[in-house]
Amino acid sequence: MTLQNLWRIGRLKPHAPTAVEVQRLLAAVERNLRDAGQTSVSDETRFDAAYKAVMQCALAAMMVSGFRPSTSEPGHHVTLIQSLPLTLDIDNTTWVLLDALRRKRNANDYTGDGVTPEMVDECRLQADRLEHLLRQRLHQMHPALLQGDQGFSNRAR
Repeated sequence: MTLQNLWRIGRLKPHAPTAVEVQRLLAAVERNLRDAGQTSVSDETRFDAAYKAVMQCALAAMMVSGFRPSTSEPGHHVTLIQSLPLTLDIDNTTWVLLDALRRKRNANDYTGDGVTPEMVDECRLQADRLEHLLRQRLHQMHPALLQGDQGFSNRAR
């Protein structure tokens, strides 16, 4: 599967990213990872924040690859996860893990299925790794989109 194939079947739309939108997503990733580290809130809330950071990384990676998910169709979270081997070159093991986290988030949202602290930690770790890969990719291939960005944050993890 390629991004062009996903576009042809209507899962993606062409998109030309701007530095402002990429930097906003990076800032949102940092905020969500900080929030996911707050132990004064529930594990579900922390998991949601970490999962949101995963999705924001996947969205930014897709945008800098020239596409956006088509949100007029259901399943854009699946499409974002599906695209990560193409946009951030993640391996199959990581892809399977991220898809399992997506399914866990869905089960928690729609059935109330619980979230363990270990799941929160894993989701935070994966979001952190995706942020690192995304920033690396941006620095190497799209430095203009980082103009004014301060690089890696010093947030406590």
